[in-house]
Amino acid sequence: MNRPHDHRRLGRELDLFGTDPLIGAGLPYWLPDGAAVRHALEEYIRDAERRAGYRHVYSPVLGKRELYEISGHWSHYSDDMFPPMDLGGEQVVLRPSLCPHHAVIYRSRSHSYRELPLRMAEIGGMYRAELSGVLGGLSRVRAIHLNDAHIFCTLDQVADEARAALEMIRRAYEALGIGASRYRLSLPGPGGKYVADAEKWRRSTALLAAVLEDSGLPHESAEGEAAFYGPKIDVQVVDAAGRESTLSTVQVDFHQPEQFDLHYIGADGAKHRPVMVHRSIIGSVERAVAHLIEQHGGAFPAWLAPTQLVVLPVSEAQVPAAERLLRRCAELGLRTELAGPEHGSLGARVRAARLVPYQAVIGAKEDADDRVALRLRDGRRLDPLPAAETLERVRALVARHRTELWEAEPVAR
Repeated sequence: MNRPHDHRRLGRELDLFGTDPLIGAGLPYWLPDGAAVRHALEEYIRDAERRAGYRHVYSPVLGKRELYEISGHWSHYSDDMFPPMDLGGEQVVLRPSLCPHHAVIYRSRSHSYRELPLRMAEIGGMYRAELSGVLGGLSRVRAIHLNDAHIFCTLDQVADEARAALEMIRRAYEALGIGASRYRLSLPGPGGKYVADAEKWRRSTALLAAVLEDSGLPHESAEGEAAFYGPKIDVQVVDAAGRESTLSTVQVDFHQPEQFDLHYIGADGAKHRPVMVHRSIIGSVERAVAHLIEQHGGAFPAWLAPTQLVVLPVSEAQVPAAERLLRRCAELGLRTELAGPEHGSLGARVRAARLVPYQAVIGAKEDADDRVALRLRDGRRLDPLPAAETLERVRALVARHRTELWEAEPVAR
């Protein structure tokens, strides 16, 4: 099917990412403009998580086979894992998930009930042995960078944490200019793929169903879509070809806290088992960027755009003023490029920068008055404004992660 905004085609045309047989199938590399989008997305997520009380960690992409035997991945998920590697008499594995590492980090020291909920987050690499036939662009890859987090909390705190995660997902989608197609309550199916503990499944499913109901989110149930250790709320999105996929998730897990013997000291001085809430606001960075490319056709919201502002001197005489404006943009943290007369007529340069949110035209009058005539990507032309005011208004909109390009009144700091 011909997809007008196929992210694989646009990724090549816009120099965002690429692949090479020498590196391998399902292992894309990121070019500078694609890396700029990815960095902006990761910075947004980390900042949102910090504001929500998460603490960030780093964990290795390798783990001993025993780690995944304890977590249950080896018995329930090994078909999707890469084979073990022999290393110094031990077998190590490229991790398929971050949760076992975070469980080990949690148990590295004792915890009081006063510390809970303890929110641990990481944008971490993981690897899955996807078959060659299903790989494509950024949407299905073997090397994944997941926006993952695990909340260790009491049973009474689970619902509030799950609701808060859904609200973070809503706000992130608003900033990204995307929308959920539906919410799915993913349940276990038949067969031996899932942990055999009916009571844990009943409790965790009831918790997530109540969260969806309380949040007023219409949803559908789907058997056979749960994680092997627990049910999930899957936030579904639809691509340009009408194909649905999961972008964000919220999960309740009673299994791994027991497997890793996690506990906290309660108000009664005794040990108690925490519940583990898994949540991912944007899912994998790869799939999120693939969806954003297709959703926006490369015309990203200004805060995500690889180049946020292009400076267009009308003639060679205005190049020094354009270079000064470029330096001022850099000081404000804006991603800016200079497109001088050597790149063609002003009209040609404007067309070449059609995906850039802001175009700052510098003519003789603007040069003399230290003003900027701003053109917006949507075709609007603004009256010339003092350069300092123009750049500050652009910076403020970018900093607030807004999807609109301009506001009639200056954005409050």
